[in-house]
Amino acid sequence: MILTRRSFLKKMLYSGLGLLGLSGGGYYYARYIEPDMLRKQSYILKHPKIPSSFDQLKIVQFSDLHLGFNYSLEQFRELARKIQAESPDLILFTGDLVDEPQTYHFSGELPAILNELSAPLGKYWIYGNHDHGGYGTETLQAVMTDGGFTVLKNDVKAIEKNGEQFVLAGLDDIMLGSPDINGTLGNIDVNQFTLLLVHEPDIADVIKKYPVDVQLSGHSHGGQVRLPLIGSMITPPYGEKYVDGKHAISDQLTLYISRGIGTTRMPYRFLCQPEFSVFTLQSTP
Repeated sequence: MILTRRSFLKKMLYSGLGLLGLSGGGYYYARYIEPDMLRKQSYILKHPKIPSSFDQLKIVQFSDLHLGFNYSLEQFRELARKIQAESPDLILFTGDLVDEPQTYHFSGELPAILNELSAPLGKYWIYGNHDHGGYGTETLQAVMTDGGFTVLKNDVKAIEKNGEQFVLAGLDDIMLGSPDINGTLGNIDVNQFTLLLVHEPDIADVIKKYPVDVQLSGHSHGGQVRLPLIGSMITPPYGEKYVDGKHAISDQLTLYISRGIGTTRMPYRFLCQPEFSVFTLQSTP
């Protein structure tokens, strides 16, 4: 599961060779075009445990902005407009707001943009590894709180509507945080629909032992650079087994992985457009 130094260097080498192998136009596309080709990924979440009050509820997930590494506040403001255009009932951010908190210049503009996002059932977020990195833990929490977001750090929250509810849980970052999986998920009612936020997708192999129905993750960037016959080139620790899209982990647990918004390590996307996700809940009789 843990990325060794040798495998990391190998992947970086393959990535560099692949990009060098592109034509000049292909390089320009990977560097300057595709990173701005934001798309909306839509899913239907249909489950017998979803209460009828939440039928057609719309949840928007965004992830991995990596502000400061080739992603600007102006781009984030445009993303906020697109998220609000979806009229979300619930907004969820699955980590990595800033690429390097120790060098990023924080200003009042960032929480102001976060406050442009609104949803009647709330706005929640979890830590990613970059949020804890560079001694950013307290700074990121202050920024997100000023922006109207509630952190779920080994927490469970009841999302309520018309006297009915489902469970929204969030874990601290697996790599650099202090995740308490059993303490957070061990006492959840198996009869309630439970949605879990955790930054790293590969931890789903552990989460499947708990009464969680849906896991939303980011972290992997979908591989960020994909080459024909080779596949995803940039896969971080805990984002190597499950890299992109929807995965049925067990009879109960389904994992959804966002490709995220920004980039890290290298400023390229190739055959891996950035995305935000829109989930529409459906209750069943």
